[in-house]
Amino acid sequence: MSVFVDIHVLQTLPPSNPNRDDTGAPKTATFGGVSRMRISSQAIKRAVREDFEKSLEESLQGIRSKRIPSVLKSKVLKRQPETNEDALSKMVSTIVAWTYLGHTDTKKKREKFLKEVKKNPEHAFDEVDALWFVSNAELDSYVDAIIEDSAESDIEKAFKNRKFDKASTKEDQSVAVALFGRMVASNVNLKIDAACQVAHAIGVGAVEHEYDYYTAVDDEKKRSDEADEGAGMIGTIEFASATVYRYATINVDMLRENLGDDSVADRAIELFVDSFVRSMPTGKITTFANRTLPDAVLVQVRNDQPINMAGAFEDPIIAGQHGFAEPAVKRFVEFESKLRDLTGLEPVGSLATWTTPRGEAFSALGAQVRLVDLGSATVDAVRGER
Repeated sequence: MSVFVDIHVLQTLPPSNPNRDDTGAPKTATFGGVSRMRISSQAIKRAVREDFEKSLEESLQGIRSKRIPSVLKSKVLKRQPETNEDALSKMVSTIVAWTYLGHTDTKKKREKFLKEVKKNPEHAFDEVDALWFVSNAELDSYVDAIIEDSAESDIEKAFKNRKFDKASTKEDQSVAVALFGRMVASNVNLKIDAACQVAHAIGVGAVEHEYDYYTAVDDEKKRSDEADEGAGMIGTIEFASATVYRYATINVDMLRENLGDDSVADRAIELFVDSFVRSMPTGKITTFANRTLPDAVLVQVRNDQPINMAGAFEDPIIAGQHGFAEPAVKRFVEFESKLRDLTGLEPVGSLATWTTPRGEAFSALGAQVRLVDLGSATVDAVRGER
């Protein structure tokens, strides 16, 4: 039976615009018949990853880029500064050809790429056609192998025989790739299923967009004797405020499978929980400084299935004299309690934390844990289910 870690967060955002759409407005979603503030899953995952990777050694970090060939070039030159351009081109193009383009279905594409490199060695360092999510340890393994194989008469055959066109060994996996997964369209063998799912954050009630009309003074113009003292620039910024519900879940068994090391998986869980709870996308952060902490957090360890509780807010909360946060906390506690009664599904462990008196009702849902201890307490709860 699989073990899951569900993370539920209620967080109040002041006037802000953390995640913009193509017009520059805060993203929205229609839910329960009304427009809500929305923060995309992709933006949340990016913020979480940037936060937890600060605490990881380089080998457990990952990089997602079209410029991986240039990264490989730099790594080879760091190891062997004397490598000439032709040899460097051969090494990097061989790595790309038999990893990123290594699948049988991309044979023609691989052959075309290698022919282009033969005509112009600089093509070996061109960007690949899609973002490639790879761990630093994987890149180092590729470089170690190609340097060793460079002594062979047929460098391409030697590297090909290493079967790097398959998914990496678990010891070479990054925490980010293990959590968020990887899809390489040009080589489906490199696919890694994500052990973590992150929902789009949505407001608990209807959102009202507002506009900040601003002016900027031209300092030099003001110092001069010109009669015109008008603004040097004017504009508007769209913003909104909301209490949002955020949710993520981790498949613990899949995470352990992806990483191949329970101790690394435990560390990944601890870092993810702490980063998910305390980090947010930083759109327009210098304008709004919307660095709030969650009002309340519930972490549940389950052995049945993950449960997103956004349904608690399908009926939008109408703000009154107590705003959104307090009634949202009350609504969530009632919803979670009723869900247990009606379904018979119960977590095997629950941890609750709150940062304001508004969230104190979460005490009915689980053992109280300080916010700074939530990640480590989650790992302890998960270990109890092994």
